Amino acid sequence: TDHSPNGCCLASLYTRALLAFGPPAARRFKSALWRTEVRPRELTRFFRFEASAMRLAFFSTKPYDRRFFEAANAGHRHEIRFLDAHLTPDTLPLAAGFPAVCAFVNDRLDAAVLRGLSAGSTRLIALRSAGFNHVDLPAARDLRLTVARVPAYSPSAVAEHTLALILALNRKIHRAYARVREGNFLLDGLLGFTLEGRTAGVIGTGRIGALVVRALRGFGCRVLAYDLRPNPDCAALGAEYVGLDRLYAESDIVTLHCPMTAETRHMIGPDSLGRMKRGVMLINTGRGALVDTPAVIEALKSGRVGYLGLDVYEEEADLFFASSPKRPCTTSPRPRSPMSPRSSGDARAGMR
Repeated sequence: TDHSPNGCCLASLYTRALLAFGPPAARRFKSALWRTEVRPRELTRFFRFEASAMRLAFFSTKPYDRRFFEAANAGHRHEIRFLDAHLTPDTLPLAAGFPAVCAFVNDRLDAAVLRGLSAGSTRLIALRSAGFNHVDLPAARDLRLTVARVPAYSPSAVAEHTLALILALNRKIHRAYARVREGNFLLDGLLGFTLEGRTAGVIGTGRIGALVVRALRGFGCRVLAYDLRPNPDCAALGAEYVGLDRLYAESDIVTLHCPMTAETRHMIGPDSLGRMKRGVMLINTGRGALVDTPAVIEALKSGRVGYLGLDVYEEEADLFFASSPKRPCTTSPRPRSPMSPRSSGDARAGMR
């Protein structure tokens, strides 16, 4: 609540120190601030840095981005330049002179782009995503660029969307909706199954996975879980931690909530699909590349996968977050495989 003479709060001074001088000096600032040994005016003199509004180049802007960020910036003096373009080597000049850049999942942040940002005086890259596999972190470290990410979208929003996909597939809600619009009220082909008593396998039991476990337990499901670091909260809910082989073999539903790494890329492929129950329900609201798409399509055709619910897609970069009526996605051609446009985290709480 303490403010400097120009109305800039201490947290804002710290942010500006981070942008102007990088993490080492900012950490010294934070230490001094924590010990309350100096006041804001003295801190400003200490860094020889006149506190001012942050200048931010905001790439891959959508109308909802502008709406929420303008509302968040109300009452502040930050200068945000909203740009529709993706961040690429060709659009690098748009970031020149901006101390901070805000990027999304489809923006390029490889070594070449990071070198260009550094040369253009950018010091901070703020990601509007939890995932950061599109950032060359070693290059960012070498260039002394600070990279920040969203620790999580609203975990509840993603978990609820996961259950929405499960229920839509199970009760054929998407098919029933389409039929009723055409005046067809026949029940043929709309038979579902009860979740109570079924076995659900949850891969990844972090914040989102733990909420999915809780919801599935509420439906009366037996839950098998897999994670390199078991979550005691999930165990307390009744989830049983097992190896992947057993999870695949016994689960009626398999839902993915693990991060995208070199080890998890295409973890759902021909081998793992062959170990699953015939007719299994597969849900992915995590990262698209967790799933080997051609292999899953073949499994869907053969009946090995009975239901497929996707909120992410391996080749989504040129499809999602845009309207492309002339470029339909052919990954979901069947009524047993509904897709949503990466909207699992887009409840109002998640956007905020």
